[in-house]
Amino acid sequence: MPEYLVRLVQVHETFRLPELRALATLHDIPLEVLSYQTDSPFLVVRLPSDASAAALLSRSILGRAIYALLGAGPTHPALHADVRARLPTPARAPWQDSDSFRFDVDAFQNTHSAVRQLALIETFRYLGLSGTIRMKGAAEEFCVCEDWTLDAQTLRHVYLGRKLGEGDRRAVGRYDLKKRGYISTTSMPAELALLTANLALAAPEKLVYDPFLGTGSFPVACAHHGAFALGSDIDGRCVRGKGDGHDVAGNFRQYGLEGTWLDGFVADLTNSPVRAGRWLDAVVCDPPYGVREGLKVLGARSPSGRRGDVLVDGVQAYKSLPPPLSSPPLPYLPRLTRGRDGRAKGFIPPKRPFPFTALLAHILAFAAARLVDRGRLCLWMPTANDALEELPVPTHPALEVVEVGVQPFNKCASSLSSPALRYSSV
Repeated sequence: MPEYLVRLVQVHETFRLPELRALATLHDIPLEVLSYQTDSPFLVVRLPSDASAAALLSRSILGRAIYALLGAGPTHPALHADVRARLPTPARAPWQDSDSFRFDVDAFQNTHSAVRQLALIETFRYLGLSGTIRMKGAAEEFCVCEDWTLDAQTLRHVYLGRKLGEGDRRAVGRYDLKKRGYISTTSMPAELALLTANLALAAPEKLVYDPFLGTGSFPVACAHHGAFALGSDIDGRCVRGKGDGHDVAGNFRQYGLEGTWLDGFVADLTNSPVRAGRWLDAVVCDPPYGVREGLKVLGARSPSGRRGDVLVDGVQAYKSLPPPLSSPPLPYLPRLTRGRDGRAKGFIPPKRPFPFTALLAHILAFAAARLVDRGRLCLWMPTANDALEELPVPTHPALEVVEVGVQPFNKCASSLSSPALRYSSV
């Protein structure tokens, strides 16, 4: 298979290769990694064709561009020797006879003056390009990619590539939380939400569920790729929103994705009303943890010492449904205004703290009972608890761990970070 050079962004390093592998799975493209280092933005792979290379990177969030590899080497003389060895002879490649072209120089961890860049480009005259130079809209784009050490003193590797396609980095700006109508302090940043959608293999005609909906960052990101989304949250205020269009549905309308939003509802994952059965293509979630968003589930804080049932007009607010509207009212039943679930309107179910490790077990069991074959669970979780004790990656007999990535939480507490887990049902 031909070799290709992927130009990655130098952020979220532990997620870059998992994202490419996920996209290769999504597009059913054989992917062979030849060379990769986390401290370098350049990745060399083997792929079946130029078309598959462009398709692989077309929706990547952490991939900037992909090139057909024309040559590589530890130095510029070695690069030129490799390029000359790879050139087709005696026939010419179609790109050599294109009507226009442009050259760029990408020096990672270094800079070159315009004069130096031009001198580097001139050394490739032997390529025999017959077209004219066009800086905008050129038929072919070439790039000299240099990988330097951090001090910019030593060249580690240099590549020459012919550009085939770009990633979807523009989506990060489009879905930026600063431009979104409905957010909260715990809304997932657009870049990480879109990355999670790729890891979840979100795609048209797939169904994605977020049991910790919040303001809908994950469902919106999945809908960007054409997936249908629904979600729930134990906090009804998140689901209902602030009014006047400032809600999850409003976020979908903002991006023209309203046709992909199915609905949101109030539910507790540990007492979920979502039916079991293999019907979800992916479950994506960022469960609450930490100080800003403490973890709670439905239930009395202290059942043995509770003060008694909640009464509304002398009747337990959470009990059986009132008589059907067609039935005559019974004289001994108070006239309560109840919702469709039988609870008096305004009734707020009690909540109690819940161990995070126990919630992880509930999340995995929930996903295992509802994911389709080879479905995905993408879960964000802290790597350590409040006592800085490391939390192990949770496991389930019906799920296999496919990828684990780590995102630093902040500069002050580097030991606290969040890995995204991508499970595949077996």
